[in-house]
Amino acid sequence: MNAKAIRKDGIMYIEGNQGKALIRSEQDAVDLIGFCGEHNAQALLLYPENLPDRFFDLKSRQAGAILQKFVTYSVRVALLLQTEEAKYGRFGEMVTEANRGGHFRVFRNREDAEKWLIGW
Repeated sequence: MNAKAIRKDGIMYIEGNQGKALIRSEQDAVDLIGFCGEHNAQALLLYPENLPDRFFDLKSRQAGAILQKFVTYSVRVALLLQTEEAKYGRFGEMVTEANRGGHFRVFRNREDAEKWLIGW
């Protein structure tokens, strides 16, 4: 598994390894949820390279299918996305909407993402 368990302020979360593929399919998301369960973690920090390229193309429906798995199993997901990709097009619209909710958010820096993950 290209992820590691991290404990911060008594809270466990899982972090995908930077530069490594982690989720290629819905089944990989389910496996990652199992990994979260093994480490008693309800939060996940991901990087763009942890996700399939099609995740960012909403027409593929991959983002919705993968994120729904995490919602179903109550795993919060923070995505560290430092590019302008989060601002434009349909993906940008989804990010704006998602950042109002409590299940999935996009952050530009690790510190803010980590605060959100452990602060609930």
